[in-house]
Amino acid sequence: MNDFTAWALFTAAMGAFMGSHVIPSRPAVRSRLISLLGKRVYIVLYSSLSLAVLGFLIRAAADAPYVEVWPFEEWQRLVPAMVVPLAFALGLLGLATPNPLSLSPSRAAFDPARPGIVAITRHPVLVALALWSLAHMVPNGDLAHLILFGTFLVFSLAGMWAVDKRARRRLGDAVWADLASRYRWLQWPRGLSWLTPRLVLLGLGGVALALLAAMLHEALIGVPALPL
Repeated sequence: MNDFTAWALFTAAMGAFMGSHVIPSRPAVRSRLISLLGKRVYIVLYSSLSLAVLGFLIRAAADAPYVEVWPFEEWQRLVPAMVVPLAFALGLLGLATPNPLSLSPSRAAFDPARPGIVAITRHPVLVALALWSLAHMVPNGDLAHLILFGTFLVFSLAGMWAVDKRARRRLGDAVWADLASRYRWLQWPRGLSWLTPRLVLLGLGGVALALLAAMLHEALIGVPALPL
């Protein structure tokens, strides 16, 4: 594959990634698709499409010509080795915690007296993605991968703003303002009342998933994740 074709495929993959996330996120488009397909079918199809486009983008970045922005050093692997387990733990906690302010599949009611991980950030899943993206930028100092992980970082940060807007519209200004004043994008929690055995177990589960991902990293991505 020549350089022009490789960059063209990477550009097409990046466009497909952005389009697959930006277009369905529009309320009118999302509502129309759900009404046509049903919510469950929509979620399955959207998730499948997202994974396929993500795989295409990662492969295209790997195949793009190497343009060095900064040189690779072996110590750089330590950054994702230390940060990614934290990101996995934060992401798993975010997915398992009821959260009216951000992304959460949990159907349970949110209890302000027991906010869980929301006591640290009201956007745990998006903060986890931002940490994962930043950590991967350090050992990937070539242009294509910086664009790749930089895009993930921008999406996670922009996603916080977009989710805030949707939550405010859904909850109403008064309720949203009250909750948002207590649960910020990032904050130091007061005391340890939010920390429960369930959260500790979920956090450890996230770390275990990060270790499994690191062990499979070379087989799936072609690059070892763990520093030697």
